[in-house]
Amino acid sequence: MAEHSRRSRSALLFDEADWNFDTLRRTYDAIEEVARKDLGLDVYPNQIEIISSEQMLDAYSSIGMPLMYHHWSFGKHFLTHERLYRKGARGLAYEIVINSDPCISYCLEENTMPLQALVMAHAAFGHNHFFKSNHLFKQWTDAEGILDYLDYARRYIARCEEQHGVDEVETVLDAAHALMPSGVFRHRRPRQPSLREAEEQRQRRRAAAEQNIYYLWNTIPNRPGDERERDAALLERKREMRLPEENLLYFLEHYSPVLESWQREILRIVRNVGQYFYPQKQTKVMNEGCACFVHYHILNTLHAEGRLTDGAMLEILHSHTNVLTQPDFDDPRFQGINPYALGFAMMQDIRRICDEPTDEDREWFPDIAGKGDWRDVLKHAWANYRDESFIQQFLSPAVMRRFRMFALSDVANETQYTVTGIHDARGYRHLRDILARNHDVATLEPDIQVVDADLLGDRCLHMRAMRRDGVPLDATSREATLKHVERLWGYKVELEETDPA
Repeated sequence: MAEHSRRSRSALLFDEADWNFDTLRRTYDAIEEVARKDLGLDVYPNQIEIISSEQMLDAYSSIGMPLMYHHWSFGKHFLTHERLYRKGARGLAYEIVINSDPCISYCLEENTMPLQALVMAHAAFGHNHFFKSNHLFKQWTDAEGILDYLDYARRYIARCEEQHGVDEVETVLDAAHALMPSGVFRHRRPRQPSLREAEEQRQRRRAAAEQNIYYLWNTIPNRPGDERERDAALLERKREMRLPEENLLYFLEHYSPVLESWQREILRIVRNVGQYFYPQKQTKVMNEGCACFVHYHILNTLHAEGRLTDGAMLEILHSHTNVLTQPDFDDPRFQGINPYALGFAMMQDIRRICDEPTDEDREWFPDIAGKGDWRDVLKHAWANYRDESFIQQFLSPAVMRRFRMFALSDVANETQYTVTGIHDARGYRHLRDILARNHDVATLEPDIQVVDADLLGDRCLHMRAMRRDGVPLDATSREATLKHVERLWGYKVELEETDPA
C-alpha cells in the first residue's frame, strides 16, 4: 500500500496550488502529449508568458497584441477595465492568446497551478490548433508575419507623429478606427498573400500609386465639344475604381483626392489590423468551443491516468463550469447565448452522435451518426466551417432542447412577440436557420458600399447602405460615419439607404 502511494505521488504533475516554472514545464509536456498523440492536434510552436494583472489590463487595451501603435482609445480602454477590476466589478481573463507564429499565450501570474494547466490546454493547444487549421485564418491572416508588421506599424506611426504632429496623426487614426468595421474585405481574397511580402511590395509601389491617383483625378478631358472623349475617360476611371467597393478604408486609401502618402499608409495599417481580426469575429462559437472541448478532454484524460489529483480536477471543473454558464432568458445576467456554452455543447454532442447515436441523430446526421471517428469529424469541422455554417450543419435537436431554444418574431409595428419556432420537426429547422443567421457577421453589421464618385463636378462620393429586415441605420452613428468619411475623402459624401431588391 505504501509503495502504491509513492508511485501515485510520483505520477502526479503537481499536488499543490502554487506553481513554479519546473511544474509548468512538466505539465505543459504532459498536455502536449495528449494533444498530439490522442487528439492529433496540429499547432504552431508555443510561447507561454506569465504576466501580472497590470500587464493583463494593458493587453486588454491593445486588443491583446504585444506590439501596437499608440492611440488614446487604448488608454481609455485600460482605465475602464482597471477601474472595474479594482472595484471588484469585473475579473480578469485567465489568459489571452495571440494568433501568431509562435503562438503567444499570456497566463496570469495569480492563477493557481490547476488554472495554469487549464489555460495552457485551452489556449496553447485548443485556440492554437484552431488558428492554424481553420480556413478563414489561413485565407486572411499571416501568423508568421503579424508581429513584424505590428512592429513596423508602431515605428511608422511614431515617425509620423514626429514629422507631422500628434494631432494630425490622431485625426487620421480616429477616422480610420471609426471606419474599421467597414474597412474589411468580406467576400474576396486579400490582394496580398502575406503581410511581410505586402509591406515589401508596398514600399516599391507607393510612389507609382501616388502618380496613379493624380492621373485618376487630373486626366479627364473637360473642354467644350469633347463629350464623347470625356465620357469614355470617365467610364475608364470609374472602372479603375472597381465600384461598388465594400471596403471603405481600402477605397479611401487608394482613391481619396486629398490624402498625403503618410495618411494613406496609416489607413492601410488600420485596415490590415482590422482584416487580421475579422476571422475571429466570424468564429467566436467555434474557436471558444474548440478550446473548451480540447482542455476538457486533455485534463480529464490526465486525471484518468492519475496525473491530476481530485482536488485539482475539482478546481478545474469549477472554472470550466463558470465559463460555460448559460443564464436563462429571464435571468438578469442574460446577454444572449453564451458562445462558449453553445460551442462546447455542440462539439460534445458531435462526439455523442458519432459514438452513441439515437434514431433522431441517424435521421438528422446520417453521414456521421455511429461512425465512431469523432476526432476526424471535429477536426474537419474546425478546419472548414465558420459559426454560421457550423450551426447550420451540426446543431442538433438534442442541443436545442437542452438550451430550451425557441424562435421569436419581433415586428416593429406589432405590440406583441410571436413564437415562430418550437420543439417539433418544423420548429427545429426554423430554429437552426434563425440561430445560424444570428451568428452571420455579414448580417449583423451594416452593409455600406461606395457606389459612385462625381469625378467632373463637385467630387461628391456616393455610398449606399442596404437595410437589414427594413431596419434603418442608427441616425447618430450614420452622421458620425459620414463625418469620418468626409474627413478622409475631402469633399461631400452622400449616403443612401435602400432595401434589398
